[in-house]
Amino acid sequence: MTEATMVLAVPTIGQGGMESERSGHFGRCDCFTLVEIGGGAVKDVRVLANPPHIEGGCLRPVELLAGAGVNALVVAGIGGRPLAGFNEAGIDVYFDDRLPVVGQVVDAMLAGEVALIDPGYTCGGH
Repeated sequence: MTEATMVLAVPTIGQGGMESERSGHFGRCDCFTLVEIGGGAVKDVRVLANPPHIEGGCLRPVELLAGAGVNALVVAGIGGRPLAGFNEAGIDVYFDDRLPVVGQVVDAMLAGEVALIDPGYTCGGH
């Protein structure tokens, strides 16, 4: 992975992929669609299963995604504890709660239309 390469994780419902529906709750999504972006274009797409959300599981996705080489994540919401975990792991967390399809999120990322999440917008209870 070069410095200019982004490995973007998008929480996904169902089988995953660019045409799949995004999940509104990253920790309980069925899988993550991982999109490698380099030189302003999609280089690779793969799917990573998300293990069940268990006790203490708020940080489990952090370990899962960091281990898969992810360096960016787009969420529709996130708790303070997992956000801190992603920040410590060097994974940038972006916020979008309007685009329903993985491919649309990727297009918005490529266009620079998705901003880093404001820590003040975290969900409670995590």
